[in-house]
Amino acid sequence: MLEASGTSTAPRIAPRRTPPTWLVVAIACAGQFLVVLDVSVVNVALPSMRTDLGLSAQGLQWVVNAYAIAFAGFMLLGGRAGDLYGRKRMFLVGLGLFTLASLGGGLAQEGWQLLLARAVQGLGAAVLAPSTLTLLTAAVPEGAARARAIATWTAVGAGGGAAGGLVGGVLVDGLSWRWVLLINVPVGAVVLAGAVLWLTESRGGLRRRLDLPGALLVTAGLATLAYGISQTESEGWAATATLVPLAAGLALLGLFLLVEARTASPLMPLGLLRLRSVASANVAMLVSGSSMFSMWFFMTLYAQNVLGYSPLEAGLALVPSSLAVILGSKAAPRFLPVLGARNVAVLGTLVAAAGFGWQSTMTADGGYLTAIMIPGVLMMLGAGLAATPLASLAISGAAPGDAGLVSGLINTSRTMGGSLGLAVMSTIAASRAGGEDADPVALTDGYALVFRTGAAVLLTAAVLMWAWLPPGRPTPEPKAHNTA
Repeated sequence: MLEASGTSTAPRIAPRRTPPTWLVVAIACAGQFLVVLDVSVVNVALPSMRTDLGLSAQGLQWVVNAYAIAFAGFMLLGGRAGDLYGRKRMFLVGLGLFTLASLGGGLAQEGWQLLLARAVQGLGAAVLAPSTLTLLTAAVPEGAARARAIATWTAVGAGGGAAGGLVGGVLVDGLSWRWVLLINVPVGAVVLAGAVLWLTESRGGLRRRLDLPGALLVTAGLATLAYGISQTESEGWAATATLVPLAAGLALLGLFLLVEARTASPLMPLGLLRLRSVASANVAMLVSGSSMFSMWFFMTLYAQNVLGYSPLEAGLALVPSSLAVILGSKAAPRFLPVLGARNVAVLGTLVAAAGFGWQSTMTADGGYLTAIMIPGVLMMLGAGLAATPLASLAISGAAPGDAGLVSGLINTSRTMGGSLGLAVMSTIAASRAGGEDADPVALTDGYALVFRTGAAVLLTAAVLMWAWLPPGRPTPEPKAHNTA
């Protein structure tokens, strides 16, 4: 992206050269890696956190939920703020907030301090995450080059989620639970410095007032809905503690849509939902994400609770799956020109469904190769293949001024789908196994039912994608490569 030249004739220092495209992609992907990593990296550290800070079982649950809810609830606001006030500016604000909150969480002496830090981390992540994709797409021209860049972004994000267990296990075993959060501080500082030096500013169209009523309603609605979802595992679906926040969240989201239809400068123009590519890709991401996200959680539980792996051993056991999701994400652009985005998304979802079906045959004495490695590789290879074309379809269908909003919407769909799916799958597992204190055979039955359910959901998602995603034409190779 070239900087606009000034109108003054006074001597001035020559403008800085446009940074290489690969450097912009690297900085954006580093930010995405951090925010996705922190969704899962704390899981193996929870027992140590509980012992050190005296957290209750409910408080321990909110170490995870405080981050996820704030992340999902503020995502649309973060995406629109980037469009209106500058993607680089929001990248810096989000990453700075995330890094400071990580420091606060790592130094927490009381449980409430840790929970507050996790919520602020989630807020910073929500501001940062949409800007990572829009900065990348602004720097790379549309075509095969952008598809490869989005594939790298997808692979890094998926790798961050996949690496959470391994990174957390290494840090907890080698140092302490505090370093699960403190490790973000030096990494965040380096990425911040690189962003200040190398990223160039971009905005999506004219500056307008931020739709604060819409932002508050959608954030409150998503956060309340997510809270209700989080209650299902401990309280059940029919409990008042579950039904009230679920109903309130849906009511707030309904009010948000009403406000958006009437305001002059909406946070989310409802016309976006009439775009087939945007609507279908987001629904597909939400449905498929409801199964994909739960894979890591239940594979880790199976490895530790049934097969007796340590946290570090469980993380190492899932390394092939982590590599598979990266491989799938990087391979997707090679298939796009030949098969088209819709067909690649369907193919990836079917591969993942095959892995889920295989995993549902697990036993209490399963071997690593057939009970973890091969089905795990299939699940995550398919996830990587599907995510890249879905993100590409959503972004390509929106106007440049709405790119940050659509990016935030894609991330919200994936996060909210994962939260809903994990809550539902946890209820399914508990109902079959009879709780986490059950014997290994009963636990295995519960986990197997989860993967059978996940396979059915993914098959449904594949049919949905085939029927609704734009068929499109194979993406042509660009006539000239970007030399920036």
